[in-house]
Amino acid sequence: MRESIHKYFKVGLISFMAYPSTLRGTDPNGLDVIKKVACDDYFDAIEVTWMKDDAQRAQAAKLLDVAHMKVCYGAQPRLLTTGLNANDINEQGRLAAEKTLMEAIDEAQQLGASGIAFLSGKWEEATKEQSYAQLLKTTGNLCAYAKTKNMTVELEVFDYDIAKASLIGPAPLAARFAADIRTKYDNFGLLIDLSHIPMTRESSEFVVRTLRPYLTHFHIGNTVIASPELEGYGDEHQRFGFPGSANDTEQLLEFMRVLKNEGFFDANNPYVLSFEVKPWKDEDPDAVVANAKRVLNRAWALLED
Repeated sequence: MRESIHKYFKVGLISFMAYPSTLRGTDPNGLDVIKKVACDDYFDAIEVTWMKDDAQRAQAAKLLDVAHMKVCYGAQPRLLTTGLNANDINEQGRLAAEKTLMEAIDEAQQLGASGIAFLSGKWEEATKEQSYAQLLKTTGNLCAYAKTKNMTVELEVFDYDIAKASLIGPAPLAARFAADIRTKYDNFGLLIDLSHIPMTRESSEFVVRTLRPYLTHFHIGNTVIASPELEGYGDEHQRFGFPGSANDTEQLLEFMRVLKNEGFFDANNPYVLSFEVKPWKDEDPDAVVANAKRVLNRAWALLED
């Protein structure tokens, strides 16, 4: 493409994945991570998560306001690090998950985010429809609360039987769920991640076309999925080019080509397109982020006008 990617997308970074010390919301250096991203003008958007220290959160909010960035709030760590499940068939468990997600909406508002993203939880075949009903209940309550603040709620589509083993996806089930929620709430959308598409055994074209009416947000990254014997197998979001991995420049180019063909290049209201990459073992986070920029730059350069 001859034109800048920044015309059509708000390019972002999921700060708590690139710098995983911040995942649990207690890193005393969490503000430094946000400052690093905020001062990098490659990024138009930043995705942050919980910060348990009120003073630190207030400082982060001020910094992000000064940086004039699009702020997104990922509530996934509030579930993944605690074992809470938004579709828990035990009602007390579901309520606990809902409570932390309601708190996430409040924190997101404080940080200047326009909404939150979360994920569905684990499920069993015998109680799948019951889990689905529980997720409808949680999501509906979140959307209703977010609506009072003029905020949005997004559900990220994950793998359903490998690593996170989440209820939503695959893509057809995600479409069914989004349609059910949209009958009552217009502030709901789906978030898809290039990293997860190989894990659901689907293609970029199939996922984007199936979910097209509901897509509001995109992540790009990598995964190792060819064999359980390979290092890093599962949902680990390794850097592009990681040995045995599924995604690199070619796959990202195809993903971008599908987004273009399906009408997601919107200069007037750009979608957020964020890197979800994570250092493997002792890899340097800054080098991993630079890797992701290079791959996106190359894929964008190869994309046809």
